[in-house]
Amino acid sequence: MNDTSLTSVAKALRTGWILLAMSLPLGLALEALHAFKVRGFLESAVRREMWRLAHAHGTLLALLLIGFAAVAERHLASERHAAIARDLRVGAVLMPAGFFLGGVLNSEGDPSLGVALVPVGALFLVVALVRAALSTR
Repeated sequence: MNDTSLTSVAKALRTGWILLAMSLPLGLALEALHAFKVRGFLESAVRREMWRLAHAHGTLLALLLIGFAAVAERHLASERHAAIARDLRVGAVLMPAGFFLGGVLNSEGDPSLGVALVPVGALFLVVALVRAALSTR
């Protein structure tokens, strides 16, 4: 394994832990908003849905990054690590960020423009997954 490959896998692992450290407390914050009956949160179904999706996608995509870092060296061609790690990191950050921003300053019934990051992030993730599938040893 070369230094570039090691660095990209380490960045994916670090991004996964950071994303997990942000996404799990977001879930606790959402529970607190419910518990304290915060009107700005409870009165907007779109905001509640977008922020729940941000929490869920952030948590699961963080675990995907950590899983990638755990198996990349052994199961994926090392020359593909950097591209796969980059695409996974970008997608894993853009999707939950898009959902979260979609719930900020949204109108009732429609998410805000930030939700446009979601399909961009999804595209990065699909490309990364296809690359990983094609580079499996």
